[in-house]
Amino acid sequence: MQPYSESQAPAWSGLHALDLALARDIGHRLFTVLVYDWARGESVRCYSSDPAAYPPGGSKPIRPGSAYHERVIVAGEPQWCRDAADIRAAFFDHELILSLGCEAAVNMPVRDGGQALGSLNLLHQAGWYTPAMQPALRDYAAQAAPLLSQIIQQR
Repeated sequence: MQPYSESQAPAWSGLHALDLALARDIGHRLFTVLVYDWARGESVRCYSSDPAAYPPGGSKPIRPGSAYHERVIVAGEPQWCRDAADIRAAFFDHELILSLGCEAAVNMPVRDGGQALGSLNLLHQAGWYTPAMQPALRDYAAQAAPLLSQIIQQR
């Protein structure tokens, strides 16, 4: 997989290292990272462990009032999807997600000084993610914050 842009290669390398550590310590079948582009009102995928299914550079609108927006962006709390029904309710692209064998997800907010920068998105088999993982996920999100800040500044 190629970096999101040539100038962002150091941040991409850091996200790749984060991907490997999360795979080892938490587990995932798919890992993506979103950054928020507030000027365009979009969340932009800057990293993906499966670029064929979810290529870097893909974007979707930020939807104020949505469950994701209120929980992850505004409240700074993770969104937990425990099974296929939760995936269907939370994601418009649920068919693709489920086709990859992912029936659980956690969207972990990445913040800096209270400002929402993006999210770490881990997906795995049903029932994989539990609230007991939240402290470790918060630590990983804190490690990701400077990387996402760098990506945002270079966009």
